[in-house]
Amino acid sequence: MNVKTQKSLIPGLAGSIEIAVDLPNEAQLAKGVAVIAHPHPLFGGTLDNKVVQTLARAFTQSGWTAVRFNFRGVGGTDGTHDEGRGELDDMLAVAAYAAPSGVLCLAGFSFGAFVTTHAFDRLHGTRPIDKLVLVGTSVVRSAAAPVAAAEHHKTVVIHGELDDTVELGAVMDWARPQSLPVTVVPGGGHFFHGQLPLLKSLVVRHLSSAAY
Repeated sequence: MNVKTQKSLIPGLAGSIEIAVDLPNEAQLAKGVAVIAHPHPLFGGTLDNKVVQTLARAFTQSGWTAVRFNFRGVGGTDGTHDEGRGELDDMLAVAAYAAPSGVLCLAGFSFGAFVTTHAFDRLHGTRPIDKLVLVGTSVVRSAAAPVAAAEHHKTVVIHGELDDTVELGAVMDWARPQSLPVTVVPGGGHFFHGQLPLLKSLVVRHLSSAAY
């Protein structure tokens, strides 16, 4: 992502997990840690995905330490793809390692957003989670976890109007029973080509919003 990105290996249930850490501006005291999950490993998803990097930039700009990681079987991470089950374990392991205490944010893109919903569902009642950021959320192959109504104020769901990988209608079908708002990017595709600056600004705006 940049010359200051720190890559390392941490322990996970399936072996080592590769992580990449980006710190906020040196003049800022980090507000906490944001753990960011990448898109589907079987379709080229890695921690270097452009949307994932954009999310990391939004967090570091907003004063958070951003931690990206590779799911099992990707890059330097051990193990093999596990259809979301083991990947949830990976994300929980990264969160426990990178932020054993203190305030945490969770974010994900596509398959990573699907995993993030389940990580949030597992963690939000046990420790402080400041924000939840879901982009291009995969809801078709496997069911994304619902977001508890009391947590909607800390959640942003962003989806491209013309996403042909995860159709907007499917995301609305997931969000509608929860009355969970969805921010739609007009003309946006799954990877937000040409619209990454807009995506970043939407996330930064959400991160700067006060809880209520």
